[in-house]
Amino acid sequence: MSRHPLGYSVQRFPMKNVTDITIFILTGFTGDADMQALLFILFFVIYLFTLIGNLGLVLLVIGDSHLHNPMYYFLSVLSFLDACYSTVVTPKMLVNFLSKDKSISYPGCVTELFLLVTFGTTECFLLAAMAYDRYVAIYNPLLYAVKMSPTVYIPLIIACYSGGIMHASIHTVATFSLSFCASNEIRHVFCDIPPLLAISCSNTNINQLLLFYCVGSIEIITILIVLVSYSFILFAILKMRSAEGRRKIFSTCGSHLAGVSIYHGTILFMYMRPSSNYALEYDMIVSTFYSIVIPMINPLIYSLRNKDVKEAMKKIFERNLLMNKVHFKFEQH
Repeated sequence: MSRHPLGYSVQRFPMKNVTDITIFILTGFTGDADMQALLFILFFVIYLFTLIGNLGLVLLVIGDSHLHNPMYYFLSVLSFLDACYSTVVTPKMLVNFLSKDKSISYPGCVTELFLLVTFGTTECFLLAAMAYDRYVAIYNPLLYAVKMSPTVYIPLIIACYSGGIMHASIHTVATFSLSFCASNEIRHVFCDIPPLLAISCSNTNINQLLLFYCVGSIEIITILIVLVSYSFILFAILKMRSAEGRRKIFSTCGSHLAGVSIYHGTILFMYMRPSSNYALEYDMIVSTFYSIVIPMINPLIYSLRNKDVKEAMKKIFERNLLMNKVHFKFEQH
């Protein structure tokens, strides 16, 4: 047992086999108590807004019949994913801000990594499916109901989840087949692949190649689908005579492109670099951004510029206001 410079106890394991390790230590951002208190407040507020925004959007889609179409079904699945994605990371991180014990169990680390990669990869596939959905709706609107019927969009959503689970299984098995005999300190706020590779005493060349090619293939395929879909959408927009129609499409598709660009940009930065360029402290900030901050801003990106969503929110607000007035008058009598 030794003392970590940040002030908490660290257990080191000079062991040969990864199965001998029972815990990992998440070193986090800082050991300063005042800074940790500020970070706790910041990320607690972010997490609260993430849950309210994403789960609220899911309930909005379920509750308003005008939003019962594939576009909003995809959006509700995306919101559910973001809520789950943030929940995998944030509660444990918040506890660590207030506790001297920064440990996470070996099974807990395995589970966290698996779920993070599952939800992250599923979101990549889902964003591509959403781009295809917009292409069908705009480029050939008369056949939209046929081409995006439940027999199409439901298997698409299932395929997105299946791809995420498969990709996560590969990396989880590959990562935790390594030996961690030098240290059990993970220089991060959660269990992610690069910081785990950094503390392994095994040869990680295969893992790095696997990470590069798997993530690279998924990024190329999904980004290509988005680019091709939006190329056709652009052609369709240029043929339109209605300025109002063009404005509406630009508003809807612009928000989707913004979400795609932010999400894929951070993933490319994190995982598509040579391992020699990893700077774990800096990468910790970037990975926190895409796993905690992006799930919070996605509801804003996809709803504030969407007329149908704003109308649905307005109707709910007016309905609640009316019910409160009726209830108030009833109590007066």
